[in-house]
Amino acid sequence: METFKFYSPEQEIKLPLFKEKEVRVFVKRDDFIHPFISGNKWRKLKYILKSAKENHKNTLVTFGGNWSNHLLATAAAGANFGFHTFGFVRGEPVKNPVLALCHTFGMRLQFTSREAYGDKNTLYKQFFEGNPDSVFIPEGGYSREAMQGCAEIAEEFDHSYEAVFCAAGTGATAAGLWQGIDSHTPHSELHVIPVLKGGFIPSEIKKLGVDPKNIFFHENYHFGGYAKTKPELLTFIQDFVSQTGIMIEPVYTGKSFYAAYDLIRKDTFKRGSTLLLLHTGGLTGFLGMYEKFLK
Repeated sequence: METFKFYSPEQEIKLPLFKEKEVRVFVKRDDFIHPFISGNKWRKLKYILKSAKENHKNTLVTFGGNWSNHLLATAAAGANFGFHTFGFVRGEPVKNPVLALCHTFGMRLQFTSREAYGDKNTLYKQFFEGNPDSVFIPEGGYSREAMQGCAEIAEEFDHSYEAVFCAAGTGATAAGLWQGIDSHTPHSELHVIPVLKGGFIPSEIKKLGVDPKNIFFHENYHFGGYAKTKPELLTFIQDFVSQTGIMIEPVYTGKSFYAAYDLIRKDTFKRGSTLLLLHTGGLTGFLGMYEKFLK
């Protein structure tokens, strides 16, 4: 993995609200890391790939929906680092740009009923029990290896931040980021924006050994649930992208950036504060909703 060089700068964004509230806001541009293994996807896969290489594994097996950035990142990582890749796709067979990219990167795709998909260990055994060279990667990369990779984000901070924001789908990024903050910038608050309904992210973080009591969760910015949206979120994304030139999407970054903007508007942070928004990549999520932006 040492040959993979990436670039993730911190870029200040200046919007009228931030000037009015006298706060500085930066974006950690993890979307710059790679076109397809972008954002937290590289962070979460890094040590899984390293372990697979060290243990002479040759096949990466993982899971996702038919617009999954994780499937695409795994497919691209396999092609980059010499692994075969196999993806279990939840639901009936479909064709879309993300799955076409997965296929182009060499990933074999197996569409699976939602019922069967619910038991991933059984699926894996059914197809790969006789293959000792395969590696089981949980959906979304959720693992302690993912935490290890995400903890490194805090080591790269260019500034001192009062608050750091990130979106959460499985909780692995937030758990790792908190570990890194606790070790390197313990004065910083971590604000997590779950993008799904249900309030389960704190318990998922706890399973990874991180006390969720140390984290601020904002549960009211899921806009209806995973991959759901509302007009105010779409309007925010349109305005933000057109004013900053930084592309965000409605599944993850759009929701976390909206939350940060709204909390600043509500005077959650003191004047003079400096905030960081983690751009977790996954921009192909925009493709599944592009029609919503055409008025």
